[in-house]
Amino acid sequence: MATDIVQYYGTGRRKTSAARVFLRPGTGRILVNKRPLEEYFPRPTLVMDLTRPLDITECREQYDAYITVSGGGLTGQAGAIRMGIARALCDANPEHRVALKPHGLLTRDARKVERKKYGRAGARKRFQFSKR
Repeated sequence: MATDIVQYYGTGRRKTSAARVFLRPGTGRILVNKRPLEEYFPRPTLVMDLTRPLDITECREQYDAYITVSGGGLTGQAGAIRMGIARALCDANPEHRVALKPHGLLTRDARKVERKKYGRAGARKRFQFSKR
């Protein structure tokens, strides 16, 4: 008989990034795409941002996180991971929802880059106007 591994799953999305987060009982080790957290995210503000759900629920040393993330840049990926961790924590213990919801960690941030329009320099910016 195979031993069952207790594992909690959460999906997070932000801008064009998507993260799959697997939480397992452990010592607080976080691996992002098979690399340590501090190696993958060089900016400490991003590390602080994505570990916020663990700090709010005081579960930083209770779970190991195995994360696969793709798409977008580092900021979008950090936001996607943050949401995935929050959802996985709610999967692990439904009582965490009460702590995470007021901080907005379970809400999908729907903001995306607006597309460029024809006849314009960007999404809204116009080319320089010349009167003469």
